[in-house]
Amino acid sequence: MKRREILCLLAGCILFLSPMQARAATLPDLLGIGSINVTEDVQEDTEASEEDTNESSASAADTDGEAGSAGNVSDNGVEGGSKGQTGDDSSKDRSISDNGVEGSEGEEDASEDQTEAETGTDAGKKESDASLQDILGGTIGSSAILEFTKTEQEYAEAYEKAKNANWGYTNLGIANVDNNLNIRAVAAEDGKLVGKLPKDAACEVLDSDDTWAHIKSGKVEGYVSLEYLLTGIPAKRRAEELAATMARVTADGLKVRAEANTESEVVTQVPMGEELEVVSVEGDWVKVYLDADEVFVSADYVEVSSELGTAITMTELFYGQGVSDVRVDVCQYAKEFLGNPYVWGGTSLTKGADCSGFVLSVFKKYGVSLPHSSVAQSKLGTTIKVSEAKPGDLIFYGNGKSINHVAIYIGSGQVIHASNPKTGIRISNTSYRSPVKAVRILHD
Repeated sequence: MKRREILCLLAGCILFLSPMQARAATLPDLLGIGSINVTEDVQEDTEASEEDTNESSASAADTDGEAGSAGNVSDNGVEGGSKGQTGDDSSKDRSISDNGVEGSEGEEDASEDQTEAETGTDAGKKESDASLQDILGGTIGSSAILEFTKTEQEYAEAYEKAKNANWGYTNLGIANVDNNLNIRAVAAEDGKLVGKLPKDAACEVLDSDDTWAHIKSGKVEGYVSLEYLLTGIPAKRRAEELAATMARVTADGLKVRAEANTESEVVTQVPMGEELEVVSVEGDWVKVYLDADEVFVSADYVEVSSELGTAITMTELFYGQGVSDVRVDVCQYAKEFLGNPYVWGGTSLTKGADCSGFVLSVFKKYGVSLPHSSVAQSKLGTTIKVSEAKPGDLIFYGNGKSINHVAIYIGSGQVIHASNPKTGIRISNTSYRSPVKAVRILHD
């Protein structure tokens, strides 16, 4: 019995192992085309492995377009990577499959799903990047630094814009005084006066220590007490409050009109280089202040920019030989109120005055009584030529029909006057607008 049972058991084992031996015998031939028949569980594990391999290959293909073909060859084993196996590219691609044509179709479906997923991810990333760029208004990241798409002219314009961000000053200083800040030739209290920096006027700070600042403003260079000078952020904040938009005349004899059209009345003419304070820009016309009046000039003949006040030279403060002491005193006294407010109808040299009120109050100190009207003041004294005016004489201006403004001549082709609510009491060129009359009140 035992012998028979043993024989039956051996026969059963032989029958069971025979198919496996047949499959194993064909393994070397089947490796070439990748059609190994295995059990279902092993096949699923193999497919999962192959998907991982495909993902790796797809990633490599995305990084370098030429790498995809090499990746497919390596999947075919050593034989597939040799020169003898190069043959047909489509055959190599099909050799990735484990189950012939059906396996190939399955792989294609999986590959399409994987590609769609990757495409969706990439599209989402691009959409996110685009929305970020839309929000930030342009290129973001390091590429913003490395982009060289601007022309040389555009870079030059950008440089000028950055340079002028502080109204043309690199190290801005603002005079923080009630009247004028003395500018001296050397950094000492007994140094020679070379000019004055009016209240709220601007300067370039060239250098400084704990006590003195070396500055340049307008035509004046010298030293001022650092105690009375705003610098850094406080200076910039003050400048933002003070900066006036000015229109610099670029044509000689620019016509100033009452209305914004060429048919309007010509109020006066302004010489080249003169600056007018801007009220607003209205298309082809710029509305400006002409003392207390609002008038218009053609935008074609002015350059509009933001400006700060600058220093006054000693030439503007003192006069040559032959000028009487009383004339010098009148002009010096008038300049003490530079920067003080303009108030229509006012006569206060400190709290505010209009043009005729300013002249009235200055001359009052010297025993001269004048009416509070520019028209009435023009009818007093002796009429002279504008070219013959001396410091202390009165210069009158009109609007084409009548006199409407008065100023005190201070010599060197300049006048001091209460101009308008924005600028207050200021110094201007005598020809900042066309003078219509000159009158001598003081007689030597």
